Amino acid sequence: MTYLAAESRYAELPYRRLGRSGLKLPAVSLGLWHNFGDDKPFENQRAVLRRAFDLGVTHFDLANNYGPPAGSAESNFGRHLREDFRPYRDEIVISSKAGHLMWDGPYGEWGSRKYVLASLDQSLQRMGLDYVDIFYSHRPDPETPLEETMSALDYAVRSGKALYVGVSNYSASQTLEAAKILRELGTPMVINQPNYNIFDRWIERPDESGSSLLEVLGEQGIGSIAYSPLAQGVLTDRYLKGIPADSRAAVGHFLKESSLTEQKMTAVRALNEIAAARGQSLAEMSVAWVLREQASGAVTSALVGASSVAQLEANLAGVAKLDFDDTEIAAIDAASAGI
Repeated sequence: MTYLAAESRYAELPYRRLGRSGLKLPAVSLGLWHNFGDDKPFENQRAVLRRAFDLGVTHFDLANNYGPPAGSAESNFGRHLREDFRPYRDEIVISSKAGHLMWDGPYGEWGSRKYVLASLDQSLQRMGLDYVDIFYSHRPDPETPLEETMSALDYAVRSGKALYVGVSNYSASQTLEAAKILRELGTPMVINQPNYNIFDRWIERPDESGSSLLEVLGEQGIGSIAYSPLAQGVLTDRYLKGIPADSRAAVGHFLKESSLTEQKMTAVRALNEIAAARGQSLAEMSVAWVLREQASGAVTSALVGASSVAQLEANLAGVAKLDFDDTEIAAIDAASAGI
């Protein structure tokens, strides 16, 4: 059946400017890390993508290694793009990344110019695209000079294969250095993609630069998109009554059952009570917390995954109430302390 996007798709979800760039992202973006590989039904993927776009999610986040197997999420998304979203390409922000292992030998991962640009070409081929909207260095390379990796990002833009560039998993000090190099090359960094949630707040803490990542991004005019705002499903009601057989923790691929300690689950139960008092589910509150305004800066977009339409809708519902009073913030801080 031919897909026609909902006419009301821009009615509800807010959009936020990405740093000082001209690009805006939806407050919630859809990540294709876990649920768009060859191990997931194609029609289920289609239902999630269609519903996301109908609800105003215009940003789809990928990487060369997403699957499984690696590369399959991009290949599957390319098919979705051809069959459903090609007429809407200019309304959609598509991002990809290079940094993790993709092929054998010394040039199949990390940050060399050879790997980064070869990976970008492969990603474009898998998706059937001439360009991506955002291209990232997925992780800092401890051996390749940062100037080389950033010059590869600069070339990606100058060659027309990417419109904007950014980094992921870079610290405050690494982001400062990378941003300086890119600015001198004439291709400004527009985004950093860190992990961030109620349990993992590293981007709020200063590093050797003397500033936190949030402070650096604010000072440099760089936007941010937070991945794992639900701590891979821990910050939901998924595990309140045990570990479901079909859950990530049961499979043990990224989230280990051993990580669901009694201390952590006590914190989850306390946070669930705070969310209920706010009239939200724990997932909704966790997304809202990531997107809240704070003195050190604000996150531009929360990057969520969804294995079903119902899960997607539950995550998007968090933007309906982004305000937190001081009492709620203090209660969340107390419940999550030491995790």
